[in-house]
Amino acid sequence: MKHVLFLLIFLVLVGCGSREQVPAKPSVSVKVALTRTETVEFSIQAPASIFPRQQANVASRITAPIRELRAQKGDRVAAGQTLAVLDDRDLLAQRAEAVAAVEDARQTLEKLSSGTLPADVERARGQVAAAEAALNQAQKIYERRQQLFKDGAIPERDLLVSQTELAKAQVDYDVARRSLDLFLHHSRESDVRIAQSRLEQAQAKLALVETQVGYASLRSPFAGVITDQFLYPGDMAKPDAPVFTVMDFAAVVARAQVPEKQAETVRQGQPCSFTAVDYPGMSFQGKISVVSKVVDAARRSVEVWCEIPDNERLRAGVFGDLKVLTGMQPGSVVAPLPAVQLVEGTSRGSVLVVDSHKIVHLRQVVTGRIFDGKVQITSGLKPGELVVVEGGYGLPDGTEVHWEGTPQ
Repeated sequence: MKHVLFLLIFLVLVGCGSREQVPAKPSVSVKVALTRTETVEFSIQAPASIFPRQQANVASRITAPIRELRAQKGDRVAAGQTLAVLDDRDLLAQRAEAVAAVEDARQTLEKLSSGTLPADVERARGQVAAAEAALNQAQKIYERRQQLFKDGAIPERDLLVSQTELAKAQVDYDVARRSLDLFLHHSRESDVRIAQSRLEQAQAKLALVETQVGYASLRSPFAGVITDQFLYPGDMAKPDAPVFTVMDFAAVVARAQVPEKQAETVRQGQPCSFTAVDYPGMSFQGKISVVSKVVDAARRSVEVWCEIPDNERLRAGVFGDLKVLTGMQPGSVVAPLPAVQLVEGTSRGSVLVVDSHKIVHLRQVVTGRIFDGKVQITSGLKPGELVVVEGGYGLPDGTEVHWEGTPQ
C-alpha cells in the first residue's frame, strides 16, 4: 500500500514539473494611438522676404536747389502731400513772360478777326484810287482827241498816243484792283491763321512753364512712410538723384521662389500665411496676388507673391517662410507619424495594428501628406483602429502587447 502511495506522489510531481517547463508568451509594453478622420490641407512652403505693397523713389523733374523740406525720414505722409519745395524764382519770371506773350498774341488775333486791316491793305486801296483817277483822265483825254481828230484839228499820231495811254491806265487799274482783292481776302485769311498759330504757341509755352512751376513742389505719389532721405535744404535736386523713398505698408507682400513643379498648384486668390523669423510662432494671413508666368532659368523656380493686408508689424526685408494652401481633402484617415515605418523614397510603409485581443499584426499602407507630426493614410487603415506608436520596432507579427492609460 505504501508503494502505491509513493508511486502516485511521484507521478503528480513529475506531471507538475513537465507543465512548468512550457514558457508563457511575454506581453510587450508599448504606446498606442487610434487612427482618426480629419480634413487634410495640402500646402507648399518656401523661404520668403517681405516687401512693401508700393515703393517709390521721389526725385525732382527739374534741376533746382531745395528751398524747404516739409517731411523727413520716418514721417507718415498722405497721397499728394508736399514733401519738399524747390527754388522757383526763375520759373515764376518765365511764367510772367509767357502770360504777356499770350496776351499779345490774343490781341493781335482779335484785331485781325474784327476786320481792322494792316497798312499794306490801306496802301493797296490808295493805289486803286490813283489808278482809277489816272484811268478816268486818260479816258477823257482820248475822247477829246478823238473829237479833235474827227474835226481835223490834230494828226492821227496824237490820237494813237492817247489811245495807248488809255490802255495803259486800264491795265494799271486792273492790277491795283486785283492787288486790293488779294489783300482783302487771301492775305487777311492767311494773317488770321498765322495769328491763331502764334496764340496757340504762346499758350503751349505758358502751359509748359506752368507745369515746370508745379514740378518745384515734390509730392508723395501715395500714402505711406518715408523710409529714406537723401538730400537736405540747399542741396541741388536733380532728375537722376532721388530725394526721398516712400513705402506703402498698408499691405505688405511676401515674395518667395517656389520650385517649378510645386508652383503648378498655386493660383491667385489662394490663402497663404507668412511666419517671420522675428516673430516665431506667429502667422500672418494673406492671399496670393501674383504668380509669375516666367520660370527662373537658373533656379528653376517661379516667383509667388502673398499680399498680407492691414499689418504694421512686418518691416520690409524681414525673412521667413511662406505657406500656400493649395487644397483640402476632408474625411482622410490620419495616423501619428511614428506609427508608420516608411520605405525610403516611396509613399509606402507598414504599421503594427493591435486587435481586440491585444495582439499586433503587421499591415502594409499607402501614405499621403505628412503634416504636424501626422501622416495621411490613403490605403490600408480605417478610422478607429489601434496602432503602435512606440516600442514596436522589430516586434514580430502576433506578439501580445499591453499599455498604460487610454489610447489617444
